Amino acid sequence: MENMEEKSMSNPVKRQKGGMITMPFIFANEVCEKLAVVGFTTNMISYLTTQMHMPLTKAANTLTNFGGTSSLTPLIGAFIADSYAGRFWTISVASIIYQIGMISLTISAVLPKLRPPPCEGDQVCKQADAGQLAILYVSLLLGAIGSGGIRPCVVAFGADQFDETDPKQETKTWKYFNWYYFVMGASILVAVTVLVYIQDNIGWGWGLGIPAAAMFLSIIAFIFGYPLYRNLDPSGSPFTRLLQVSVAAFKKRKLPMVSDSKVLYQNEELDASISLGGKLISTNQMK
Repeated sequence: MENMEEKSMSNPVKRQKGGMITMPFIFANEVCEKLAVVGFTTNMISYLTTQMHMPLTKAANTLTNFGGTSSLTPLIGAFIADSYAGRFWTISVASIIYQIGMISLTISAVLPKLRPPPCEGDQVCKQADAGQLAILYVSLLLGAIGSGGIRPCVVAFGADQFDETDPKQETKTWKYFNWYYFVMGASILVAVTVLVYIQDNIGWGWGLGIPAAAMFLSIIAFIFGYPLYRNLDPSGSPFTRLLQVSVAAFKKRKLPMVSDSKVLYQNEELDASISLGGKLISTNQMK
């Protein structure tokens, strides 16, 4: 009896990783990312025209380029996370890159030397010089790159914390998605109201400094929760599989269709990570 107790004490049961306990760390990162992105992009045209003294057309063009880059980088971030780095490290590194961009943008809004002098009377406002614009563009680029690593991974990383094969965790997955979209909507609401008010009435230093500080705290919280996370190994990007299927279909386009679908190539080990809902049945259509 004593030997059994000693064995149980020497081999304690390890706590299962994942679950709802990881949600505050994940939500903190998402909230701060939304505060920073939405809070700035919503009022970005005002910052470029009133603080950087850009013409309206140039400011609109800058805003369009930033939005387009921010929409493209998530494809790259998702590919890196699925194929090589994994979601945790992609989010962590992307958050740090985003943090650097926010800090440089906040510094440029605080230090007078990094932006044009204020307009005086009826004089023509002096536009930002090449160095000031370079800091602005680099800050925006870092923000777009960082956002590209956060956006496509946060939702999936949160879903990774629940085992879809366990019926008991199925309801918890739905709870996670409900809370995720509630938190995201609330953070966007705060960004377009409170942060925009601060930027317009108190100052851009505070308006950009608050989300930058919040982002810093979210990085610490997200990394601090590392021992609690379920970190799944990268299973490969769907873009790679799509390209492989397209190339194989093109090469074999002239081959006759087999009568027995069982002779078609299947690899259950490779397909295990992407076939939780079952396999697609072979058909005579879409040849």
